[in-house]
Amino acid sequence: MAKGTCISKAVAGGIGVITVSSVCGLVMMVVMFQVEIARNRPLVPPRPTKPPVIPTDLPTNLRLYDYLIPESYKVVLQPYLYAAITNNYTNQSFFFKGNSTVRFKCMKVSKTILLHVHNLNLTNVEVRKSGTNEKLESRYTIHYNESNFLEIQLNGQLSGNGTYYDLFTTFEGELFEDLAGLYVSRYTEKSKDEEEEDEERFLATSMLQPTDARRVFPCFDEPALKAVFNITIIHRPGITALSNEMGASGSTEIDGEEWFVTTFDSTPIMSTYLLAFTLANFEYISIPSGANMDIYARREAIAAGHAEYAAEITRKILIRYENEFGLKYPLKKLYQIALPDFSVEAMENWGLISYQESSLLFDEDTGSTFDKEWVATRIAHELAHQWFGNLVTMRWWNELWLNEAFATYMSYTGVEAADWDLKDLFVLREIQPAFQVDSLNSSHPLSLHENDIQTSSEIIELFDDVTYSKGAAVLRMLSAFMTDEAFMKGIRIYLNNFKNNNTVYNDLLECLQKETNLDLEGFMSTWIEQVGYPVITIITQTGETSQEQFLLKPGVGHNIPWQVQITYIKSDDSGLKRDLLREKGPVRWQQFQLKDQWVLANINCTGFYRVNYDEENWNKLLMQLEKNRHMIPLINRGQLIDDAFNLARAHRLNVTIALSLTKFLVNETEYIPWESGLKNLDHFILMFDRSEVYGAITKYLRKLVTGLYEHFEEYTNNATIPEDHTDQYNQVNAISVACAHGLPKCIEMATSLFMDYKNGTNMIHPNLRREIYCSAIAAGDEDDWEFVWEEYQMTTVAAEKDKLRYALSCTKEIWLLNRYLEYTLDPSKIIKMDMVSTINYIAKNVAGQPLAWDFVRGKWSYITQEYGAGIISLGSLLDGVTKRFSRDVELEELKQLQRDQDKNEQGFAARALEQVIERTEANIKWVNENKQNVKDWFNGEL
Repeated sequence: MAKGTCISKAVAGGIGVITVSSVCGLVMMVVMFQVEIARNRPLVPPRPTKPPVIPTDLPTNLRLYDYLIPESYKVVLQPYLYAAITNNYTNQSFFFKGNSTVRFKCMKVSKTILLHVHNLNLTNVEVRKSGTNEKLESRYTIHYNESNFLEIQLNGQLSGNGTYYDLFTTFEGELFEDLAGLYVSRYTEKSKDEEEEDEERFLATSMLQPTDARRVFPCFDEPALKAVFNITIIHRPGITALSNEMGASGSTEIDGEEWFVTTFDSTPIMSTYLLAFTLANFEYISIPSGANMDIYARREAIAAGHAEYAAEITRKILIRYENEFGLKYPLKKLYQIALPDFSVEAMENWGLISYQESSLLFDEDTGSTFDKEWVATRIAHELAHQWFGNLVTMRWWNELWLNEAFATYMSYTGVEAADWDLKDLFVLREIQPAFQVDSLNSSHPLSLHENDIQTSSEIIELFDDVTYSKGAAVLRMLSAFMTDEAFMKGIRIYLNNFKNNNTVYNDLLECLQKETNLDLEGFMSTWIEQVGYPVITIITQTGETSQEQFLLKPGVGHNIPWQVQITYIKSDDSGLKRDLLREKGPVRWQQFQLKDQWVLANINCTGFYRVNYDEENWNKLLMQLEKNRHMIPLINRGQLIDDAFNLARAHRLNVTIALSLTKFLVNETEYIPWESGLKNLDHFILMFDRSEVYGAITKYLRKLVTGLYEHFEEYTNNATIPEDHTDQYNQVNAISVACAHGLPKCIEMATSLFMDYKNGTNMIHPNLRREIYCSAIAAGDEDDWEFVWEEYQMTTVAAEKDKLRYALSCTKEIWLLNRYLEYTLDPSKIIKMDMVSTINYIAKNVAGQPLAWDFVRGKWSYITQEYGAGIISLGSLLDGVTKRFSRDVELEELKQLQRDQDKNEQGFAARALEQVIERTEANIKWVNENKQNVKDWFNGEL
């Protein structure tokens, strides 16, 4: 075992006492320590911190950094362009150079500056700290892709915290003829001496919407990045330079040559896309009682008085808006300019509004009342933009409707100041076109997510009937829902609260909500945020009412219900009633449970929805129309036809009911029902004018229109027009349909008047020229076509040129149509802005449609390369040349074009291509199912 250890008892006791004392002392020390800690907490030593992350990578999307905020620009542009070549020694140069200094605020430490540039050659880039002028060493990269980024990498860094910097760039660019950015345009000016030849003239002008300011100078080219602009333009003598604000000019010498320098006042804070520049040898007239309000145009047009009507009505419309919106027009000047070649009908540049000539100029001698109305409508639209879009701007393009829908809707109020009452035509011009696009799965909501809209192509595709017309229709519906008075009060709050700022849809909603107790968010979200619109179905035997998404091509759609205010009348009670449908249904509404009455819903089409009924109610409405059509409100007589035909196209209604709804037109003389009927019967013509069904359709239409033609025959034969504006439209309808479908006295009238025209006596009223020229060319020969072509080349009045250009597309001669198509690619024959509409005119002609499609398909690469960046109507081109498509081979050709685009990574008109493919699929299915029924019905009516 182990050895033992022993100590004495005394020692052991002493050790025990010491141990206990020690333990007690330690315990006491711990307690005292904890008490002291409680009284005086020790400081926690700081944790090591990581240095801040300074962004150096490009954004994951195509948007600029949100922490670089531009405040002001100083831009100097020097185009080396002459307005005219006066001698053989002058070299014309389509070239410009310039410099820009943008002052921006940096809110976050960064080593990178991002802004936009496109198709410019940068010759110098400098970054300096504002105030100290300290230069920051940097290098830059231009990204030649969809981003158009100018990336500037700094050796040091931007400080953040609101520090200001100046970015100075010098650059050079080419003046292309592509109608985009700062571009050059040619036109002809009549010589003052009749013995001398007409003279070619040049001008430079701009079209910067939506993303082409970057083609003129490096900039933060997004609508929310507003800034103040100080513009200087150095230009040749004999040229007037115009921009957004007032300018002052003086001459100077540069490299031994005389130049003029025009310096413009500072603009208000504004978006880049609203800038405008024009350099031209134009004349102007001033608007009476409007300080600094001028209209510019070609010298010949001003001298002929073609700008006088615009001058007469501009101030009236402007005053109307100032009173309606409760805000004065905010700029010191308002110039409007008529351009010979401009890619869109008009552009609302702040303080310098640009128009196609036919949208601003009116010739009393050759202009129709429709031309006059068009000028008033375009001016009203662009002036409305001075508040909606310019003063208050959408934050990003995904909510473009906040600009365009308001301008469209308010223009119907604006034209009233110019003595045009067009509000009843809203259903034809806005609602029905929007219905067509929005009944496709490939449509889009009014408000999309910002990340869904990135590229220039995606932005351009939003300039469509959904954004303009559906947006306007939804605003009209909202105004009726909350009352017009409450709506306008809310709009005034919106404009006043957000002037000089950017907004999103919720900002508008909050302002409107202040003027009503109604649940606007619940009502409006369904119309703004989801695609499509509903069809309301009413079964009068049971009163069951339901809704679902209306789709032209049967599909899944979505199951989200809309909030729908249903307005209605009954045959035994003329009072208007309203009910709100929130559910998808069906719900049983006792008020719709009827026996001997009919019910009519969506009175005056104030709601953006279609209505379907049980067959019994449809038949009661049919009988009412034939017995006493005036019991049905005028607008609804047109909308019943449109609803029925489109319900039939969507396989929701027997096609014979829709066709039977046109029978009452034999006694109808009002424009709205006739126009609605003709537009829908035109779809039958498009589907069947290449088949045996067309003969019966032609005979029916000839029988139907004879009474209408005779109603206006006395006016037509006397070269006069009725007093009422809508009757004037219907007179044109009567001539168009009667001549197109072989009514002998119509064709005789047209050819006789045209022969007088050829012999030097043009007694055709301007209202009727378009259709009479067309009818005569259709019935005529090559000599007639050549005569009209010569007239087209000689006239300088844009509206008259448009009538002649349309008539040339009406010939049945294939070789003439093919030659005309080739002319569209020659700007000396058909100016660029008219290329799309001319091809579409030819495609409207049954003889020209396959030629136009083959032409577009064969030239697609050239067209998109030459026109894709500057003209936003490629979608319109696709739509126009494919309206007749209803065959499998045509569908396959469309899909092949789509595959070719995907293969070449092209995004031109991608949404429009999807839409025409979807429409063609719907047409194929509908024709296969309905051809025999349609043929039998028309034969039965002869």
